[in-house]
Parts: sequence; structure tokens; C-alpha cells
Amino acid sequence: MPAKGCYFLNEGEEGPDQDALYEKYRLTSQHGPLLLTLLLVAIAACIALIAIAFSYGDPSSQQAVLGTAFFTLAVFVVLYVLVYAECLVRRWLRASALLIWACLVMLGYVLVFDSWKKVACGWEQVPFFLFVVFVVYTLLPFSMQGAVVVGVISSTSHLLVLGALMGDFLMPSMQVVLQLLANAVIFLCGNLTGAFHKHQLQDASRDLFTYTVKCIQIRRKLRIEKRQQENLLLSILPAHISMGMKLAIIERLKERGDQRYLPDNNFHSLYVKRHQNVSILYADIVGFTRLASDCSPKELVVMLNELFGKFDQIAKANECMRIKILGDCYYCVSGLPVSLPTHARNCVKMGLDMCEAIKQVREATGVDISMRVGIHSGNVLCGVIGLRKWQYDVWSHDVSLANRMEASGVPGRVHITEATLNHLDKVYEVEDGHGQQRDPYLKEMNIRTYLVIDPRSQQPPPPSHHLPKPKGDAALKLRASVRMTRYLESWGAARPFAHLNHRESVSSSETPVPNGRRPKAIPLRRHRTPDRSASPKGRSEDDSYDDEMLSAIEGLSSTRPCCSTSDDFYTFGSIFLEKRFEREYRLAPMPRARHYFACAGLIFICILLIHVLLMPRTAALGVSFGLVACVLGLVLGLCFADQFLRCCPAQVTFRAISERVETHPLLRLSLAILTVGSLLSVAIVNLPLLPLPAVGGPAGNETSLRVVSGRERILCDLLPYYTCSCILAFVACSVFLRMSLELKVVLLTVALVVYLVLFNMFLCPRWDCCGHSLGTATKTNDTRSSSTLCSWWDLKTMVSFYLVLFYTTLLMLSRQIDYYCRLDCLWKNKFKKEQEEFETMENVNRLLLENVLPAHVAAHFIGDKLNEDWYHQSYDCVCVMFASVPDFKVFYTECDVNKEGLECLRLLNEIIADFDELLLKPKFSSVEKIKTIGSTYMAAAGLSVPSGHENQDLERQHAHIGTTVEFSIALMNKLDGINRHSFNSFRLRVGINHGPVIAGVIGARKPQYDIWGNTVNVASRMESTGELGKIQVTEETCTILQGLGYSCECRGLINVKGKGELRTYFVCTDTAKFQGLGPN
Repeated sequence: MPAKGCYFLNEGEEGPDQDALYEKYRLTSQHGPLLLTLLLVAIAACIALIAIAFSYGDPSSQQAVLGTAFFTLAVFVVLYVLVYAECLVRRWLRASALLIWACLVMLGYVLVFDSWKKVACGWEQVPFFLFVVFVVYTLLPFSMQGAVVVGVISSTSHLLVLGALMGDFLMPSMQVVLQLLANAVIFLCGNLTGAFHKHQLQDASRDLFTYTVKCIQIRRKLRIEKRQQENLLLSILPAHISMGMKLAIIERLKERGDQRYLPDNNFHSLYVKRHQNVSILYADIVGFTRLASDCSPKELVVMLNELFGKFDQIAKANECMRIKILGDCYYCVSGLPVSLPTHARNCVKMGLDMCEAIKQVREATGVDISMRVGIHSGNVLCGVIGLRKWQYDVWSHDVSLANRMEASGVPGRVHITEATLNHLDKVYEVEDGHGQQRDPYLKEMNIRTYLVIDPRSQQPPPPSHHLPKPKGDAALKLRASVRMTRYLESWGAARPFAHLNHRESVSSSETPVPNGRRPKAIPLRRHRTPDRSASPKGRSEDDSYDDEMLSAIEGLSSTRPCCSTSDDFYTFGSIFLEKRFEREYRLAPMPRARHYFACAGLIFICILLIHVLLMPRTAALGVSFGLVACVLGLVLGLCFADQFLRCCPAQVTFRAISERVETHPLLRLSLAILTVGSLLSVAIVNLPLLPLPAVGGPAGNETSLRVVSGRERILCDLLPYYTCSCILAFVACSVFLRMSLELKVVLLTVALVVYLVLFNMFLCPRWDCCGHSLGTATKTNDTRSSSTLCSWWDLKTMVSFYLVLFYTTLLMLSRQIDYYCRLDCLWKNKFKKEQEEFETMENVNRLLLENVLPAHVAAHFIGDKLNEDWYHQSYDCVCVMFASVPDFKVFYTECDVNKEGLECLRLLNEIIADFDELLLKPKFSSVEKIKTIGSTYMAAAGLSVPSGHENQDLERQHAHIGTTVEFSIALMNKLDGINRHSFNSFRLRVGINHGPVIAGVIGARKPQYDIWGNTVNVASRMESTGELGKIQVTEETCTILQGLGYSCECRGLINVKGKGELRTYFVCTDTAKFQGLGPN
């Protein structure tokens, strides 16, 4: 399992592929929808302009405007269809953005020149070019640099054209300069607020992209973890029993997370099933113990792994299931989990193949080893018992008989019972096995045995393709273990857990890493360059990953969010279906909230500059802007108090309020309403307070009329700038990106209604003289007729047009932004949920792996390892314990009353599970369960010593021996408690020895941790030759225990198989110190 977090985006390590995927994401989820929004607004604007032009009465006088409007309308409609149908790729989307901008600028200049020729009021079309500048940043798919360039070009060109055209008018030069300055302020504000929008959107887009990728990656990693979990389970247990075990692990995790959780019964779960008509094969490598004593740790692990890997291949070919490896003993069953009519033939064929494989090893290496195989057919109980170190096992009298068949067999031959022979259907020839002469149990039970004749032995041997047997000097130069290892490595058996580390690899370790640089865990986009060395499966996984990324990105597309169906949002409107999500979204903190207020303050300064430059300086103007300035100053002071008061730690209150602006929704909303309301009000409040135009002088007084017309002209020219101020106030509302969409709609709608009322109704009676006077005035020195001067109707229409245009644009933009913000919240929630699921799955995998291996060994096979090696470790001092319940063999019976032995195994499961629970105690943390063998419990202490410290700290090594004795005594006490509850009289027989051992992991299909060495063999003999209720130890172990304060009683000399006579001792458990001597 890879280290946590390695699958996520690495900061600062985004390559070109990641940028390409991000651009694809922005193209799909933002650029396309925003461009559609702009095209929709532009189409509506063109239609409105065409309608306004026709409403003037004579279309022939509006040919330039109508022609340009129809042309741009056609372009926008075609582009809308293409973008909607997703026919424009990213490159052409940028080109279409330039085309849209060019059409808008062209339309704007046509309006400018047409109005200028007619000397119309507001002929400069400043609001239109402000619209162009704003949408360049917010709706057109330009980069930030490109948007700045286009926005500056739009602003500068308008200022230059305006300055050139205004030179024709007979106006004071100062007035022209002030008007140009005001235009520059408007365009500057449009560029800055547009850039602010774009920057905030890009940040939000990057955040959403990051969380989207994290969510996709965690989802993919979760899927990989599930596959790893299933394969890991299947490497320990068959499929028919693994699902129940997995649910048990999840329940255990739930139990840890919820202290109120209580099991619903007093018994542990039993995962054991009965199967009939199966064949059991036991096989032992004769001569391997002598060979292993000459091996280094790595040689032993490699040798066992290669041998048993070969046996696993033979088992798979013959439809057999390997059950367990006990030292150099291998046993399997045919007919599990699905019954097979050929189970006996399968086992016999496998036994013959195993003997042939060992024969080939012996001939190729000259090492004197052979295979002894015993087979019996009958019924078995199969499954898992205990809580830790699960190993699939089988139990029954027939299993015990198969074991005896192997022990009483002949090296190099397959030894079978008559029950097995009856299932062979005379496929193999047999001869009398004389098993009763070698095993008293077979004689007592009158079981007739046979030896199978290998059909290959009756055929002439084929030419050998193996390594020649070394002779002479070569045999002297190479040890037998070296010859064995070299030969067996040529078989190429898979290494333990290789399928977990290299299957479904999601790191870039599949390819060489140049310059030793650290590879990224999951590249966001893989190169599509053909790799001849890559397997088709690897390429398909890459493609499926790309497809998954792209489909997820396309799923984020909000091209038609208002009408698209979603499992998360209502059909109309972007409101979460789940009330919890909606509440969480509205109450979520806004890390960038203070920036919104700062941008609103900038807009206020721009509105103030426009009024100062052009508007009459009245007392009302000063009072209104002064009040708003105080309000905004207070709001900004609260927002940035923590920045301003860093040097004043005493002002804790203000700093706390400043921090709550971003975290407390009610405070933030109140300040936002106050700020936006102030700006919307101050933009228009001085318009009704302007002085009335002077209408006086006798009729026919041309001089007086000209003066009045000039004043009226100036007043009419102010209206477009009031319009720009109102538009900038609209924009101030939209810069609060995360503010509630409903609140924005209310504020903008109320403001629009008030503005339209003021411009169209309230001011008409007061300013009606403008149209009348200007319509009757004449200029004797001007070739243009006075009838072409501006009319109030034209000016009122254009003001309303621009207000509605910005209102619609900002509402649609706010709708899109709100959708993106909600998507961000949604994906963060999904990421959090899937992260929790992944952590649960990771914990399950960890428990599974640690149920196969000790924690320190599991660490060797998990994490980001680029080069795994065999796990093997030698220890100078490990204390090994075997504890068995010999009476259980007598207790175990197979009859209908106990469900053919199932209820007996239920009791054994309780015993082993209670033993396993002792391992959770801190004082037994150094004790590691190795395996269970029938009713025998094997454990060892001292295996968790860090690598490189195995030979250090003699006192610690001795303490492990004391811990093992304490653990043995605790097992005895547990068994006494079980006896009281089950009304039995089981007693424990324990054997303990300490010394050097070799530990390792063997088996690729079913990896298994085990320990080997003389220490293990002697500990096993200490148990088998011991007495009930006592702990038997060797003389060396007794000496150390006495040094630790334990009393030992000498038993005397006993005969130990393979060791001769050994002096042994019993530990006095009644006087033993009941305390945790071993270091925790």
C-alpha cells in the first residue's frame, strides 16, 4: 500500500501534461459555459440595438448601425451553435474569442461614429466599451496576460479616438481633459475589477480542479485498494470464506471507533465449513533439515520459496488447493471449495509431479533430497480459527490419517490409503505399501496402504536438459545449499506479495527515473507516445485512466446548468438536494472575503473620482460621499484589523472581529449588504439633486438661447457618466463572488428598478426642456441641422439599454460563479467522504497484511518501494514457544450430535481466540503469533527487534524469554477460565527454547511468514515431550530464567528425536513472578 498522500498533486511539480489537463478542464467546465453566456447576452444586445434603430423611424438613416448589428448577430449566432455543439477545440475557441472581441469593438466604433455625426448626447458610448473591457476578463477565454493586453487596447483605443473626435467641438480644452480623465478612470476601474474577477475565478478554478483530481485519484486508489484487499484476502483464504472475514474486520474497526458497540453474543465468529469427498495430500522433503542447517538466511528463504512456488504451480495445474506450509512440510486438498469427482486422481498426479520435481533437483545438483508423499480421501472441516494470523486450515480424522500416511511413507514414492485407491478408478497401478509395518496407528486401525507406480518410471528417460551434476573440484567448491539455490532460481517462482506491489501500479516506477529524480505517484496525464515495451494491459490501464479523468472533467461541465439533470442539484437553480450540503455551503468560511471588500472600496474611489472630475460640486455631493467613505472605511478597518494591528497585541477585540469576517456568515453578510447598498445608493443619489437647467431669456434672443443650449448640453453629457457610476455599483455587487446568488438578484433587481425609475420617470418632467430647446435651436455657422441634436428619448433609451445589458450580464455571470462555488463545495465533501472510505480500506488492508505478517515485516512489503527483495532475517536470540491442548484430540469426535465435529472446532476457536486476545496486552507486545497447527499454538518473542540491532542488548534478549514464560502462564490461566465455562478439563502443555532462528516470507500465491532453525525444532520437541500443565525448557533457557528470578525443577534427561538425550527443566508456575518482565 503506497504511503498516504503520494497519489495527490505534488505542489510545484506540475508538468506540461498536468497543464494540458487543466486547460482541458477549464475549456470544458468554464470557458465553454462562460462563452455561451456572453454570446447569449451579445445576441440579445444586437437584437435590442436593431429594435432601437428601427424605432427611430427612418431605417435609411441607421444603415451603418443596422448593417453592423446584423453582421455581428449572424457571427454570434453561428459561434453559439458551434460552441454549444462543442465543435470548437481549444485552439479555435481562443480564435473565436478574438473574433467576438473584434465584432464588439467594431460595433462600438460604429455606434460612436454614427452618434458623433448626429451630434447625439452620450455619443462617446463609454458604457459600451466598459462592457467590452469587463467581458474580456470575465467571459472571454483569454489568459490573464491576454485579457490585460486586450483590455488595455480596448480602453486606450477608445480614449485616443475620443480625443481625436472631441477636437472638432467648440468646447473648453479643460472640459475635454476632464472628460477624458473620467473615461480613463472608468476604463481603469473596468480593467481592475475584471482582472479581480478573473484572478478569483482562476484561483477557485484551480482549487476545484485540485479537489476534483484528488477525488478522482482517491476514487481510483480506493478501487485499487479494494482489488489489493481482495487479492490479499484470496492469498490467505479461499473466496468462499473471505467475504465473511472482510466484514468481520470492518466490524472490528467499527467497534474501535464506537465504544458503545457491544457484540451480540458471547462467542467469536466461526468461519468453518464441512466438505465431503476430498483428498488430502501431505508432502515432506526428506533431507531438507540437514540441508537447511548449511544455508544462509537468504538461501533458505529463496530455496523454500522456489520449491513451494513450484509446488503451487503443480497444485494449480492439478486442481489442488494448498492449505499450509509447516517448515518443509507441504499439504494441500483437492475438492475444495467445489467438489471434484477426480479429487483422488488430482492428488496422486500432484504427488507424482512433486516427486519428479525433487528428483530433477537431486539429479541436477547432486544434493541428497527426496519427496515423501502421503494421501488419504475422506471428509474435512475447513476454514479459519482465531483472531490473528489467519491461516486457512483443515481438520478431521481423515486429515490426521493423511498426515500419518506421509510420516509412514517411502522417500520418492506416493503413499495412499485404500479409500484413495477406490477413487482412482484403476487409472494408476499400485503395489502394496506395507504402511502398517512403519506406523503402529495404521496397524491398530487395520488400514491397508499402497504405493503408486509412476507411469514415467516405466518409460525410457528423455535426454536431460538440466544442469549437469557437478563432479570433482566443482562439487568441492560449491556448497550444497549454493548449488540448490542457483538451480532453483532458474525456475523463476514469483516473489511473495509481488502482485500487491507491482499489480495496478499507479506510480511512475514502471519507467526508468532519469537523474534520480523522485517520480510522481499518479501523473495527471500520461503520454500517448507508443511504448513498444509496454504491455497491452498497461496501455489499456493508462487509457482507462485518461478516459476516467476526462469523463469526470466533462461531468463537471456546467454548459447547461440550469436545465441539466444532476443527482446533487435541483433541476432549476443550483441548490443542493441535500439540506446538509446546502447549510454547510452557506455557513462555510470564505478565505478571500476581505478581498471582496477591498475591491468594493476601489470601485468607490473610482466613482468618487468620476463625480469630482465632472459633476457639479454641491454640498449634497460632499455629504453623500463623505458618509459612504466613513462606512467603507469602518468596514475595511474591520476586515483588515488583524493586518493593521499586528504591532498592537493589546487590540485583541478588533483582531478577533477581523478574523470572524471570513468565518462568521452573519457578520460577513451584514457587512456585504452595507457595502453594496452604500455603493448602489451613492452612485445615483446626487442625480435628483442636480440643479434644474436654466430656461429663460426672451424669445428670439439667439445669444441667450445658445448659452442655455450649452448648459443643457453639459447636463445631458453628464447622464452617461451617472450611468457608468451605476454600472460600476452593479459591478461592486458582483465582485462578492461567494455572496448568496439570491441576495445578489434582489440587490441588483431593486437597484435596476430604482435606476430606471429615476432616469425614465422622475427626471423626464424636469429635463424635458432639453429635448425641446435643443430641437428648436439653430447654429448658423454649422452645416449640421439643429434637428440632429440629441433628444431626450434617444438618451433615455440608451441609458436603459446599458443598465439592462449589465444587469443581465452580471446576473448570468453570478449564476455561473455560484455554480462553480457550489461544485467546489460538493467536490470537497465528496473528497472528504472518499478519503474516509479510503482510510478505512487502508486500515482493512493493513489489518489483513498484519494478520499474515508481523507489523515490522509488513512494513517491508508496503509503501513506495521501487525494488522489493526477499524478506529474510537472522536473529541470534529469539524465544520460541509451542503450547498445545493434547486433550482436544480426545475431545474431538465426529458425530451427528456435534455436527460432524463442527461444534468441537467452535470450542477450539474460542480457545485460540482468547489466546489471541492476550497479544493485545502491552506487556506481551514483543510476542508474535506465528501459526496454529491443529490445537497447537506457536509464538515467538524477540522478532520485532529493529534491523541492525539483532545482536545487541543482551538484557533485552533475556527479557523476551521472561515475557514468553509470562505469556505461557497467561495462556494457562485463560484455558482454566474456558474450562470453568465449558465444563471441560483441558490442560496446556508448553515447550520453550531460545536461540538463533531464521525468519522469512515464502509462497507467492499464499505468502506465509515463518521461522526456521534448530531452536524451533527443539522448542517443538520440548512441547511434544512435555507434561500436561507444565512448561518444559532446555537447560540453557533454564539458566536465563533463574537469572530473571524464576524457579525451575530439573526433569532429567529425555530422548529428543534428532538430538539424542537432553537435560530439561519444568518452570515452576506457582512461584513465577506474575508481572510483565519483557520491555513494552
